Amino acid sequence: MKIVENKQRERRQFIKVMMAGVSYSGVMLLTGCNNGDSTQVASQSSSATTGAASSNSADIVVSSDGWASGGTANMTVDFPDDSLFEQSQGCTVSLTESQTEGPCYFQSDYLDDISEEQTGLPMQLCLQLTDSACNPLSGYEIEVWHCDVNGLYSGQTDDSADATRFNSGFCTGNDAQALAARWFRGIQVTDSSGRVNFKTCFPGWYASRAIHIHFRVRRNNNDEVVSQLGFSDAFCQEICTSHVDYAARGEPDTTQASDTVFDSSDDSFLLTTQQNEDGSLLGYHRIMIAG
Repeated sequence: MKIVENKQRERRQFIKVMMAGVSYSGVMLLTGCNNGDSTQVASQSSSATTGAASSNSADIVVSSDGWASGGTANMTVDFPDDSLFEQSQGCTVSLTESQTEGPCYFQSDYLDDISEEQTGLPMQLCLQLTDSACNPLSGYEIEVWHCDVNGLYSGQTDDSADATRFNSGFCTGNDAQALAARWFRGIQVTDSSGRVNFKTCFPGWYASRAIHIHFRVRRNNNDEVVSQLGFSDAFCQEICTSHVDYAARGEPDTTQASDTVFDSSDDSFLLTTQQNEDGSLLGYHRIMIAG
């Protein structure tokens, strides 16, 4: 299932038009867990991957560079504890404007595994919400959404409480499977540590955008911040050119420097990543709002 070239051109043109009219009205505070290179991955290489991917496989499929394949069913490690977010020195804060919601949002369900058994590099997505003094904020909804390995968003909006801004044709490519699915969308409520954990897969790419994950933070039906998180160019290139679930499409056509949303001079939006013992991906970030 590939996105044909004319569909990519349509999406590129749409993004450029959409971005021309974007209004960055919100402000949020974000702090990453380390400065500089946000990728802490063991045993990465550009060698070819082996093994067949299956979204329903019960067997762990691991590539030659150690990355697992086939989706969240092949993830066996537990989520890390809260010390994950204490690795940075102190509470480093950088002020960042909210980013565009984009045309592919519709309100989803309360889930921990948001993959709907789709294939891909299994990923633990760990987010912590704090105030500007680094105090954890509990009882907030954090919602995430992103595309699948082929760059398609799911589009089954029938049960959504808010689908008024969803652009079905652009986001799904009118793909029948995407239109019938709600993959890679979910909501969780922050615990006493300000923490949420999602099981998902590393997203694929589509034209004119660096690989990204959308998120929104909401309390009492009011948005606190809507924005996006990304991955380093080196990491995206590695996975997209060598991983069995992504290599058929090759490396993304857009880097951070040419992205229509991210500022390449600011790395505060990048997820910190590392490889888990079972070959799955761990991606984590601290989200900071005024509180």
